[in-house]
Amino acid sequence: MTIREMQDEIIRLKKENDICILAHAYQTRDITEVADYTGDSFGLSCQATLAPQKTVLMCGVRFMAETVKILSRDKKVLLSHSDAGCPMADQTDGELISQMKRMNPSYAVVAYINTTAETKTVCDVCVTSSSAVKIIGRMKEKDIIFVPDSNLGAYVASRLPEKNIMLVRGGCPTHLRMTTADVKRARVLHPDALLLVHPECLPAVAEKADYIGSTTGIIEYAKNSVNEEFIIGTENSIVQHLQFENPEKRFYPLSKDCVCHNMRLTTLSHVYSAVSLAGGEEIKLEDETIQKARRCIDEMLRLGT
Repeated sequence: MTIREMQDEIIRLKKENDICILAHAYQTRDITEVADYTGDSFGLSCQATLAPQKTVLMCGVRFMAETVKILSRDKKVLLSHSDAGCPMADQTDGELISQMKRMNPSYAVVAYINTTAETKTVCDVCVTSSSAVKIIGRMKEKDIIFVPDSNLGAYVASRLPEKNIMLVRGGCPTHLRMTTADVKRARVLHPDALLLVHPECLPAVAEKADYIGSTTGIIEYAKNSVNEEFIIGTENSIVQHLQFENPEKRFYPLSKDCVCHNMRLTTLSHVYSAVSLAGGEEIKLEDETIQKARRCIDEMLRLGT
């Protein structure tokens, strides 16, 4: 089959088999074109709760599929590729968090959404990259343990000096590949371009940005800006998506090495296999895990409204 023929078959099969396809924004264009929803991980999880389909296919990584299951426990949730994990999510676990809480009993533990379901069960509040400053700013606790991304945590700390934020060493290997040398080189090559970066980047990189925000935030900023050139400091698929959607503007990757290899594991063929009911891994979580992990997400929603 050609790409177009496979896409047409995926669209037919997802309707026939009552499947909602969620595609994280870091997926390639051929996959996002057949998805029902594309966006950030938590936004996709919320969309899944509203979708009428009884089966949800997450084209992303494991923690994202777990979050879908936590919020849509009665739906069948599939992960497009079993090996698609998140190194940052695997950098911490429930046992480590429990130890830190015993050592620091006055601290509240804030978990970035990029954590496993098991880690979320022992955390107090969950945040996304776009909501972290607002949510933590509204917490009654002054003392905060932030896991697992120390770069996002440092960004939050810089915005909330009234909070005492303890960082745990960790971060996104993909975003860590971008350096100040990349910024200097990109500024020379594209002097009129604005630099838009994700807060998972190193603080030294973020400090030089014209805008810091989530994946969705970067996309919206670029779309709405009167500027015509942008250097994109997040996963390079965003450069491609923005160029398709805004052909009159120009987008440049901050680093050619900013590629998430776990996201790249999922191909259009894997999506086809999953909607054909021949592939994909069903995500199964114990009821107790869902109940406990849901608490920190519900607290995020409470503080965010």
